Amino acid sequence: MHPFNASRPPGLAVGLAMAGLVPFVTGALGLWVIPEGWRVWVMEELLAFAAVMLAFMGAIHWGLAMRADEASPDAPMQLGLSVIPPLLGWLALSLPIDLAVPLFFCAFGALYYADIWAVRHGLAPAWYTTLRKPLSLVAVGSMAVAWGATLVKS
Repeated sequence: MHPFNASRPPGLAVGLAMAGLVPFVTGALGLWVIPEGWRVWVMEELLAFAAVMLAFMGAIHWGLAMRADEASPDAPMQLGLSVIPPLLGWLALSLPIDLAVPLFFCAFGALYYADIWAVRHGLAPAWYTTLRKPLSLVAVGSMAVAWGATLVKS
């Protein structure tokens, strides 16, 4: 695979990650342009995708912790923290939309800081924050756009 200390992420990872942004962007923007009768469905689908992505991101941190050196004092912390994103996604899905959307907004923002922490502690590849920064900005931005739609269109 790609060298752990490379400064640039692998091209395939970039392409697949960018494709994963399509549901965020189309869902968030769709809330502003689709007919009223479809908005609840679009919001539900956007939030379901956000929950899946939080679970996926938590699994990445779980995997990084598992590959860490046995002597790493930071790996157990990362392993423990890796279960928080899917739990937040699950919790958010049980909340009313006006609470779920800000929770997703905060969760994706906090997750980016967990990514930075993992790189700084040598648990994630050096290129990981380069990949995650634009993805995090779009995910958080999409949640902000969706949040705005709930405030304006409700």
